[in-house]
Amino acid sequence: MGEQPIYSTRAHVFQIDPNTKKNWLPASKHAVTVSYFYDSTRNVYRIISLDGTKAIINSTISPNMTFTKTSQKFGQWADSRANTVYGLGFSTEHHLSKFAEKFAEYKEAARLAKEKSQEKSEMATSPSQESPAGELSSPLTPVTPPMENINGTDEICDTTPNSDSRPEPAQSALAFAHREQLKTCRVYSF
Repeated sequence: MGEQPIYSTRAHVFQIDPNTKKNWLPASKHAVTVSYFYDSTRNVYRIISLDGTKAIINSTISPNMTFTKTSQKFGQWADSRANTVYGLGFSTEHHLSKFAEKFAEYKEAARLAKEKSQEKSEMATSPSQESPAGELSSPLTPVTPPMENINGTDEICDTTPNSDSRPEPAQSALAFAHREQLKTCRVYSF
């Protein structure tokens, strides 16, 4: 299948002046087609624009990129791989909004694709764990423990993963977040 265009619009293309890092330099003399492409073989999204036969934008979308609307009809994003900042001037606010919406959508898709490929490589490099029943399970797979008695009393606690009692943990703590559990106890009188 290869690389296919998935959304196109027209805009004036600019690049930041590499010397001053302040002024915009026109990359096209007039509005040109700017397209999002998806490469299904590599699971990659790119923004591509040609002026005649010359590629004036060839930017692979990564999860850390941000498209910023800087005015009603102008937006920009930095591409560290190309070592530049691209700017697009649109004829209407609607065209800018639609481009920004698509940027966010494809950026999220790129993030999910990256996570998925990392999971595949982690699974390929780490040995699988087998449960007694012969079923494969991940060390991060949540397991619902049985009901427990606490301190020899008749209090029965249901131990469930803690998902909403606190805000998101810091990035460094994410590897251990699956271990935290919340206990809710029910007291039965007999």
